Amino acid sequence: MIQSVNRDRLFLASCFGLITTAMIFGIRAGILPQLGAEFGLTSKELGYVNQMAFLGFPIAMIVGGPLYNIIGPKRIVWVAFVTHLIGIVSTIFADGFWTLLLSTFFVGFGNGTIEAACNPMVADMYDGNQTTKMLSRFHMWFPGGIVIGSLVSKFMTDAGLGWQLQMGVILIPLVLYGVLFLGQSFPESTAEEGHSNTTNIKAMLSPLYIFMLICMALTAISEFGPEQWVGPILEKAGASPMLILALVTGLMAVGRYFAGPLVHSLNPTGVLWASSVIATIGIVLMSQATGAMVYVSAVIFAIGVCYFWPTMIGFVAEYIPKSGAFGMSIIGGMGMFSTSIFQPIIGGWIDDEMKNATARGLTGDAAQLAAGQETLDNMAIFPAILIIAFGVLWFVMRNKKPGHHHDETLAAQQPQL
Repeated sequence: MIQSVNRDRLFLASCFGLITTAMIFGIRAGILPQLGAEFGLTSKELGYVNQMAFLGFPIAMIVGGPLYNIIGPKRIVWVAFVTHLIGIVSTIFADGFWTLLLSTFFVGFGNGTIEAACNPMVADMYDGNQTTKMLSRFHMWFPGGIVIGSLVSKFMTDAGLGWQLQMGVILIPLVLYGVLFLGQSFPESTAEEGHSNTTNIKAMLSPLYIFMLICMALTAISEFGPEQWVGPILEKAGASPMLILALVTGLMAVGRYFAGPLVHSLNPTGVLWASSVIATIGIVLMSQATGAMVYVSAVIFAIGVCYFWPTMIGFVAEYIPKSGAFGMSIIGGMGMFSTSIFQPIIGGWIDDEMKNATARGLTGDAAQLAAGQETLDNMAIFPAILIIAFGVLWFVMRNKKPGHHHDETLAAQQPQL
């Protein structure tokens, strides 16, 4: 380790980078109703805007991941900073659907680029158990930053402050991570030795990997669907959507920080199956709850989705080790890609359910509440399919031993949102 690398400062900068990403997620969930009202957008159009954020992310991951070993973390970090800046500023000055699409894509690209730079960089800066510990602390800031973003959005909306100002707040962590990275020496990339791309791709063509890809598409949308649409869906349920988002992501941050190692020692297929059952129950309860019960069902939902992402990545690392870092990037990318595909679909559901509610003679808040609840009911299909899929997976894998833990840090390097 070259002494001139200031690990603490780089780690702090990385955390502010992730906080920037997560606050964008939380605040965007908070301002969706305002954007819809200001630009006269349907929920489906808002879905396309959301889609851009989730699409920019995997594109940046897939481009930035392999580039890390070639151009190093320093350049990737500054690409993230510039695209974040362009995305945030152009969102503030957006004047309609198309400018929102473009600015949100830049934001998503910045989000993915920060992950592509900071995940392996944090792994390169620490050794052994320290790596896993510091990566867990780093990843805690994704749900942690959403808590900050959703609370900021709630208080600013309640105070009558517009969505432009709310987006503007994100410039604070952005400037902080820029200043902290400025003029720093970065660690040399310890390029992963081991399997070639051919070996990786061969492993990724196995039935088990393809099965996990399909499951990843469903676990990701089970988690991000209800979270990103919490505003329009729960606006009229007698509970504050942003407090629910803060509650869910706050629980996830705590759960990953404290119980992560415990979950890691359990059987991953068992954890995945239990998570899908709990997540389904949570979403179904949320689709029927009003008032205080919404918070209770949100807690159940949070427990359900908390370990999906890290356990999926960990499973691939343990049981399909030959897929390497490449395989894990693709699994993570698949999660984001599927989330992006489903955004306009979910928006379309809300529009359709509004029409159905109106056709049944409901108006105003009652129609909105009914539409939100029906949409959540539709979303429960995702984890419900997983109950069967992970049940089958558990049965098939019950006597299989994991492949050699070819490198715990590799699994830890992957984005665990």
